[in-house]
Amino acid sequence: MAADPSCTKLHSAPVLSQDVVTDANGGLQNVIIFVADGLADRAYDPPSEPAVIEQKGCMYQPHVIAMHANQKLEVINRDPTTHNIHPIPANNREWNKAEQPGAKIEDTFAREEIAIPVKCNVHPWMKSYIAVFKHPYFVMTGKDGSFDLNNLPTLKAWHEKLGTAAQQITIGASETKTVEFTFKPKPGV
Repeated sequence: MAADPSCTKLHSAPVLSQDVVTDANGGLQNVIIFVADGLADRAYDPPSEPAVIEQKGCMYQPHVIAMHANQKLEVINRDPTTHNIHPIPANNREWNKAEQPGAKIEDTFAREEIAIPVKCNVHPWMKSYIAVFKHPYFVMTGKDGSFDLNNLPTLKAWHEKLGTAAQQITIGASETKTVEFTFKPKPGV
């Protein structure tokens, strides 16, 4: 971050990596929980409100975001320096847009993809991920690793460094269950 003095000034302490963030009890943040199958080919309309990423403190916030295919993505530069947003998808159109301080960019992703790496070509430490779904059955874990999805039989969890975990569950009509995913560290993480 020292390469850009305007970024360094935004932080009073060293900035830590966001790729593995846990709470005091080991709850894992930045995990996307989603329905992996069982939805057939049903079509779902995207939400009218945009998914939002802010460039704040010379970091992408949130670090990981989930959104619906064809939902508007809004990227806001809240920093006093120029950034760019450069998603590098495998299954969608790649784009790379410069963004002046205070500017807002809007774009969309047409197809499902879990997950699209995002970088800033101006500030190489700025990295993020965008997961795009063709259905509305996804949620991000909270700061304590918790999540809430109701009446869903097949769940998967994705994390940028620790990979994917899956669980088959059966939920009755008025039943509630607790689901815990366990991620195993990969070598070098």
